[in-house]
Amino acid sequence: MPGAESTALPPAGEPSPSRRPHGLPPEFFDRARKLAQGELVAVEPRHAATVVLLRDTSSGIRAYLLRRAGSMAFAPRMHVFPGGSVDPRDAQIGDAAWIGPRPATWTTVLTADDGLARALVAAAVRETFEESGVLLAGPAADRVVEDTTGEGWEADRLALLDRSLSLADLLHRRGLALRADLLRPWAHWITPEPEPRRYDTRFFVAALPAGQRTRDVSTESDRVIWVSPAEALERHAAGELAMLPPTVVTLAELAGFADVAAVIRAGDARDVRPILPRVVISDADEARLLLPHEEGYPATDPAPDAAPHPPRYDVSAP
Repeated sequence: MPGAESTALPPAGEPSPSRRPHGLPPEFFDRARKLAQGELVAVEPRHAATVVLLRDTSSGIRAYLLRRAGSMAFAPRMHVFPGGSVDPRDAQIGDAAWIGPRPATWTTVLTADDGLARALVAAAVRETFEESGVLLAGPAADRVVEDTTGEGWEADRLALLDRSLSLADLLHRRGLALRADLLRPWAHWITPEPEPRRYDTRFFVAALPAGQRTRDVSTESDRVIWVSPAEALERHAAGELAMLPPTVVTLAELAGFADVAAVIRAGDARDVRPILPRVVISDADEARLLLPHEEGYPATDPAPDAAPHPPRYDVSAP
């Protein structure tokens, strides 16, 4: 485990936000019932990007997770991958500062037009740097930034956070280009309609660049960990590692890969389509959160699953 940025997993028995496997509070299902009765209107989701940072170890791959602080309005105390909303300025990065597949190449897999595809890939790079200190950029196609731990880099990271600096300006000032070739598309999740804060999130995977290390820098989290997908799922099932369905499903998919290179190859062939978990309420007022491939999911919904057989995630309301 490189550097001192990694912390141990929560000890067995540490309380989690919910012992329920889905980690969703009763209020979520209360809002779902109000939506079904026409008492609420679903909010429009914001475009966002998330990056699953991966690295190899002698005992298999490790994924980087942050635990969101309990004070956060969205998904408090949930373990998540680095990511966040698109900044309108993310679309300002021009082709001269772009290495790898051009935005037009990403449009189909990201379900986006050229401008949004450019912004989503840029947001993935920016948010990863903001929340982990890892920058997927370099001065040339065969080079990547080797170290981002100095005071100057930290000042740049903070400037990105307070929006006094755009990613395009940062790259220009440092003579760097965004390395889109280091990212691979993985999934596309849309926050369920009952949530008061919703995101239309594209998931990417990327290898931790050689020479760089993650740092516990995010103001939105209170813990960071490198963990194998299998162990994370075990701790989640035991109620010790709270995670939302997109994180659980992604880790379940990654658990089957022997190394990061295999994940990257799989990313090249991913058939990524939007996944919108839906709450279905029975005549007995029982609410269940379902994925598109599960029995009972509304047949008329336009959002198919992103994989032929994604792991089942069956959820019942309390």
